[in-house]
Amino acid sequence: MIDPFHDRQPSQTGPAADAIPVTPADGVDLPQVAAALYVETGGAVSVVTAAGAARTLHVGDFSVLPLRVRQVRATGTTATGLHALVLV
Repeated sequence: MIDPFHDRQPSQTGPAADAIPVTPADGVDLPQVAAALYVETGGAVSVVTAAGAARTLHVGDFSVLPLRVRQVRATGTTATGLHALVLV
């Protein structure tokens, strides 16, 4: 099967290359900045954005949070089934 995105440079508008399971942890960066987060079971998601701001957002079941994130903190996160959507 041909992948039409294979030879393109990653962009914020293209599809994610992978979905990596996330275990929330205080003070621990993700292996790479996520372009977005997928949440299976809704609740609060406490993150540190790519810009370095600490934020807590409330999302529903099966949500995609289109926010560049470098950390998902355990403290304050009640949502489960988190996956980092990464571009490369």
